[in-house]
Amino acid sequence: MKIMAIGPVFNEGEKAVKTIERFPAGLVDEIVVVDDCSTDESPAIIKKSGATVLQTSRRSGPGTAIRLGLDYGLSKGADAFVVFAMNGKDNPEEIPRVLEPVLTGKADFVQGSRYLPGGQHTDMPFHRIWGIWLFSFLFSVFLRKKIFDATNGFRAFRAEILKDERINLEQDWLNGYPLETYLFVQAIRCGYRVQEVPVTKTYPKSKKNYSKMRPFLDWWNYFKPVPYVCLGIRK
Repeated sequence: MKIMAIGPVFNEGEKAVKTIERFPAGLVDEIVVVDDCSTDESPAIIKKSGATVLQTSRRSGPGTAIRLGLDYGLSKGADAFVVFAMNGKDNPEEIPRVLEPVLTGKADFVQGSRYLPGGQHTDMPFHRIWGIWLFSFLFSVFLRKKIFDATNGFRAFRAEILKDERINLEQDWLNGYPLETYLFVQAIRCGYRVQEVPVTKTYPKSKKNYSKMRPFLDWWNYFKPVPYVCLGIRK
């Protein structure tokens, strides 16, 4: 299978390079970093690492950047994707663990979980812990499937999912944060085999600017695909 790794970036060139350097040799066929209109030298810095660098036309959040990477991957004939954080929060050495169920035919969509046995999180803010618990609880209720870590962006899935006519990532309302949640919701609703595996999530020790999400507005944008799709408000 042709495997493509995708990671969005905004002003995190040095962190992205350090993350890329941690990739075991031969792990994936191509590393694609999608720059979301950084205001620093991130694109130039990342290109020196040998990764493919794409750029969004305007700043609009990680979901839009990921969609650009997925479109690129499909055009290159990718069979499977791995999506991960380029800012050092995800561990590239755990990608084989996330990919294994996809490559062996056990699952179509694999979600990383910091809460399963074997998973862990480091230096995560207390309010973030409770927020993720609430999000995952509501996600599980709406989808009628127990999910331990619904907000984790570290995941792998078969490219065939993106070709399903019931899953439309090109909708304007998915620009920005909603896209990642929408894809997870639809993978479950469309009957694909979804599995969680334990992973590590490492937050910076400094709680200043640990996340680029704006409180409340971006939290809602990240969550809204759950009620929108489950209640038939959007498709």
